[in-house]
Amino acid sequence: MEKEQRSFRWGHEALHLEFVLGDDGSARLTHLGLPGEAGSGPQGSLPLVEVTATGHGRGWSGSRLIHTDLGGRLRHRTHRAARDGDWHTLTVHLHDPDTGLVAEVTYRSPDGIPVLRSEVTLRNEGQATLHLESVSSLAVGGLTPPDPAVIDAADLLWAENDWLTECRWQRQPMRLTTPAHSGRVSNGHGRAGFALNGQRTWSSCGRLPMGGLTDRRTGRTWVWQIEHNGGGWRWECEERDKAAYVALFGPTDTHHDWRHSLEPGAAFHTVPAALSFTADGGPDAAFAALTRYRRAQRRPHADHQRLPVIFNDYMNCLMGDPTTEKLLPLIDAAADAGAEYFVIDAGWYDGDNDGWWDSVGAWEPAASRFPGARGIHEVLDRIRERGMVPGLWLEPEVIGVRSPMAKSLPDEAFFRRDGARVTENGRHHLDLRHPAARAHLDQVVDRLVGEWGVGYLKLDHNINPGSGTSAHPGETPGAGLLGHNRAHLDWLDGILDRYPHLVVENCSSGGMRWDYALLSRLQLQSTSDQQNLHLYAPIAASAPTAATPEQGAVWAYPQPEDSLDEVAFTMVNALLGRIHLSGRIPELQPEARALVHEAIAAYKAIRADLPQAVPSWPLDLPGWDDPWIALALHTPATTYLTAWRRPGTDSTATLHLPHLRDTAARVDLLYPSVSRAVSAWTPDTAELSLTLPSAPSAVLLRITPTAPGAP
Repeated sequence: MEKEQRSFRWGHEALHLEFVLGDDGSARLTHLGLPGEAGSGPQGSLPLVEVTATGHGRGWSGSRLIHTDLGGRLRHRTHRAARDGDWHTLTVHLHDPDTGLVAEVTYRSPDGIPVLRSEVTLRNEGQATLHLESVSSLAVGGLTPPDPAVIDAADLLWAENDWLTECRWQRQPMRLTTPAHSGRVSNGHGRAGFALNGQRTWSSCGRLPMGGLTDRRTGRTWVWQIEHNGGGWRWECEERDKAAYVALFGPTDTHHDWRHSLEPGAAFHTVPAALSFTADGGPDAAFAALTRYRRAQRRPHADHQRLPVIFNDYMNCLMGDPTTEKLLPLIDAAADAGAEYFVIDAGWYDGDNDGWWDSVGAWEPAASRFPGARGIHEVLDRIRERGMVPGLWLEPEVIGVRSPMAKSLPDEAFFRRDGARVTENGRHHLDLRHPAARAHLDQVVDRLVGEWGVGYLKLDHNINPGSGTSAHPGETPGAGLLGHNRAHLDWLDGILDRYPHLVVENCSSGGMRWDYALLSRLQLQSTSDQQNLHLYAPIAASAPTAATPEQGAVWAYPQPEDSLDEVAFTMVNALLGRIHLSGRIPELQPEARALVHEAIAAYKAIRADLPQAVPSWPLDLPGWDDPWIALALHTPATTYLTAWRRPGTDSTATLHLPHLRDTAARVDLLYPSVSRAVSAWTPDTAELSLTLPSAPSAVLLRITPTAPGAP
């Protein structure tokens, strides 16, 4: 009889995985890295899936969700590798002979990109219901070799994310949260460690659903994201058996009031998660790989290549008070500046002197705001006449308590807990699993897009209605929220299927729902509601960590009282992302207006390169109070660099661009042309010395490799 295979390998030229089967049939992922690298072996490895269920807990009590009884009992059945276009896939089938639980782990990786995507399907082939309490989407042990010196050199990465202060990356030694054990007893792991949780309906309120681990000596780095559009997620990155592990989860019982009764014959699917890897490039290289993966994973759309300039009337402009009289001069000024879309933001439906916040939901234009026979269509037509595509703001998932829709829709169409309709800040929340809720929103979109010809929808979400909804007997709020989140994604897919050229922006009080469940479908991400141009700089510079550059929408909102340096500063904020032009442009003086027009022209000259570019940070990931900030986007042919100098620092900074080491290059100033910036490039150290004589000031540069002897 032929001996059973005890290991198997899978991957491609950029990513290699090795699995080992134990004598008992258990399966462990023992190596994730480059082809040809030596694996660290089974020490510190984890089961491919970690599962807790009522009556089936963990073998080591504490706050960690690994070392689970069910996960440890899962045995290898089969595995199958395949190709799906440009994607490599591996499906591993596992089963627990005691309960009949079957786990199907699906790994995917795009060809040539060192990123692993994972999701798990659980099926109950037993006779008794299993009450699930946590299920990992991806669990990888042995990230580092079992060497305490490596843990000593490891840094954890995570991003604080709050309203107006989005995308603030933090870095600290892993030893601060996972101290070395001492004493006579050592179990190879503690009871706690470092873990982050997303809460309630905003997936990125508090922190981004991302994290990372990097070796500060070698640059070996992992960066991960949990692709879930609700608040229920968790990751833990800690030490086990002297090695680091990461485990990524959707909602759990302990943290999100989530449980799922897996009845015999039924199945449950986890939310997806992705892990990016670089052997020696540090966080920059890991984020670059994640950028390439995001482009491969998302829904194709023409907007990702065209990158049209968008004017939106809200930020530091009309601020939710649009009228025909106020919009017409803005439309002309936006068209003159070079905008290609014009979005009417919040307030267009508001004709109630008592306030619109708690009356939204019908999404009909306010006659008092748009008087005349044609009403709002006079404005929409003017937008088209000036060569732009009209857009509108919606907050689709909410219904104000005073809205007529609050009475016409059944209770079952809303979030409910303990039989009562949930109310938050004067609003109810739709449950898009209910056909009446979905039909209402489909009718709204079909009217605005199909009948009115609107080509852009800004979809906002400004309330957080708690733990979720218990729509069915025995359903926990976390399970109801997960069901709604999945129905929400299905609804978005439906409107984009019906209107494939529609551009949809993801907004949630700025960046409170910044995740790749939504961004795998939607074209743009609102990065912030920050109104201070100086404070927007670190958000704009960090945005490519969490969204591809062509999806990260940044406000550029010049004001009549701004200095010319400040006008250029706010325009530079958006030049390596997506421009959300706003501000009181008709009131600008000629020199300031010329700076706006010049910035739009500069953006249009470079935007064809941005969808192929990957990010790096020549001064490291920006801190909130850093006086100098820099972001680079580079392709094989060129590098674009934005640099900001804020008050209170020296006029010269040294920027590091290691991808151009030993490369002769020319540095060109692209914007603003009046800048007194002075730069000098040193190829052998890959350093750019940049002087900006005044503060605040900001510039866009292009660095182009030159052949020997080229001018």
